[in-house]
Amino acid sequence: MRRSVLTLGALCALAQAAVAADRPHNIVLFVADGLRPGMVNENTAPAIAALWKQGVHFTNTHSMFPTFTTANASAMATGHKLGDTGDFSNTIDAGFQVPGAGNSLTPFLESDPVLADVDEHFAGDYLNQETVMKAARQAGISTATVGKLGPALIFDHTERSGGQTVTIDDMTGRAGGVPLSAEVQQRLKATGLALEAPGRGDNGQVGDMQKPGTLQANVTQQDYFLNAATKVVLPLFKERAKPFMLVFWSRDPDGTQHNQGDSLNRLIPGINGPTSLAAIRNADHDLAELLATLKALGLEETTDVIITADHGFSTISKESATSFAAAQGYKDVLPNFLPIGFLAIDLAHGLDMPLLDPDAKYASIAAGAHPSKGNALIGGDQAHPKVVVAANGGSDLVYIPDGDCNLARQVVDILSAQDYVSGLFVSDDLGPIPGTLPISAIDLKGSAVTPIPSIVVNFRSFSTGCADPLTCGVEVADTVLQQGQGMHGSFSRADTAVIGGALGPDFRKAFVDPAPVSNADIGKTMARILGLRIKDVGKLVGRVTSEAMPNGAMPKWQSTVQVSAPDARGQITKVAMQVVGTTRYFDAAGYPGRTLGLLDQPLSRR
Repeated sequence: MRRSVLTLGALCALAQAAVAADRPHNIVLFVADGLRPGMVNENTAPAIAALWKQGVHFTNTHSMFPTFTTANASAMATGHKLGDTGDFSNTIDAGFQVPGAGNSLTPFLESDPVLADVDEHFAGDYLNQETVMKAARQAGISTATVGKLGPALIFDHTERSGGQTVTIDDMTGRAGGVPLSAEVQQRLKATGLALEAPGRGDNGQVGDMQKPGTLQANVTQQDYFLNAATKVVLPLFKERAKPFMLVFWSRDPDGTQHNQGDSLNRLIPGINGPTSLAAIRNADHDLAELLATLKALGLEETTDVIITADHGFSTISKESATSFAAAQGYKDVLPNFLPIGFLAIDLAHGLDMPLLDPDAKYASIAAGAHPSKGNALIGGDQAHPKVVVAANGGSDLVYIPDGDCNLARQVVDILSAQDYVSGLFVSDDLGPIPGTLPISAIDLKGSAVTPIPSIVVNFRSFSTGCADPLTCGVEVADTVLQQGQGMHGSFSRADTAVIGGALGPDFRKAFVDPAPVSNADIGKTMARILGLRIKDVGKLVGRVTSEAMPNGAMPKWQSTVQVSAPDARGQITKVAMQVVGTTRYFDAAGYPGRTLGLLDQPLSRR
């Protein structure tokens, strides 16, 4: 009898082991917002540097262009490029007045209420794609997303009950945020954590033209997110004893690099001062603590950790010798510097049309004033504007709602004369226009349901001359921030290059991967690891980074360029890219001589 019991116990153990072997491994996606790969070493970011040595180091990485946060979150979340997700930048023309954005036509998407509004307007899903986290949740996998407002929610933005996916961001505990389940609330209280996420405090201080911005990293808020992840979410998932997917979106170094006060109105040190370095250490510390928690909970051997950034970063320039806007006077802008909304002001002046501010109840913008957030309606009226400008930073979006081809050519002609412009991409429905490339050339035309930009404007970028030019990039930026602070969004290689790495049972050890990799690839790779089959809506998809997995074969790729016909001024828009099969990876683009990293020779070849 005893022998039978032992045999039965052994059989149960074998059965449990077989089930465990068939289960997908866990995933932790760690996003260090705005972290440039050239800023990582054993001193600045020891945890990331160690992960690169132990696991996979992706060395040929790519952000989606426009290089903004919600855009890249949509790519990671779905495995699709922006032409399919329709999240073209942090600020878009939504095509309707968004209640959560004060009824603005041009909402800032880093907001839980705004994302709810745009989802509702676009048949419940503005991305028109099933996210990996949603598919994982529906497959019975535990899911959680923690960190920065906006991108954190995008990973499962249609699940807003809080009863399935755990969502913890800046709005947790506040009106408009995703609620917490009773279980998560109880666990937060038990660990001494508040039910309301803290704000950024001094780290949120942006300064002005005379007052420097913050001199502190985003420690307080991120400590809350870190504790929520390590003391609540991961122990909860451990107890459930089933596969899980956790996204941790670190606001640093991005938030601090934007607001830092180390370099007011000066390009040097720019975003490389002590405050920005503290922000990099802050993000690295959080990764180290997450890794330590996985080990302490016995989850290290069954969890894949993937690290990336949504975009790179550059120092802001507000200088132009050609801009009408820069030649005007403003009470909150230094003389001869570009104000926020300079693109809209210059277009309105060139078109001889009036300006309306969609973020100030559509008030008229008089001479000597500028749009409050850079966005503007030009010509027509509130209900039927001729042109809509969505200001974003290192690039702007221009919409021509009625599809007027002649007006589009006028806009292109005005913009190509500006010294701050470096490359124009025009809707395929409006072209071809000399000096421009179609948006399909950069994968912005696909199955998106949101309004498609008519013209994407890339701004000039350059280096201040340090040893690694990509770590001291500068870009003209349409932003309320000051010269010397930080921004991204351009087609500079300083903005398209991001950190990349992976560690865990589904990845090789001590492997340097030179193949081109993008944030859309991360989405597809996570789906493969979790054993999910997700139906694609559209064809602009990433690839599985199988070469980084055990026994994976290295893909072949080639470098190439695409160049527009010249315009009347001789300007050409050029795109440098790498191609794996049919998947394109964009290195840099713009007018030759005005975009950092836009090289004549290939960046790599295999």
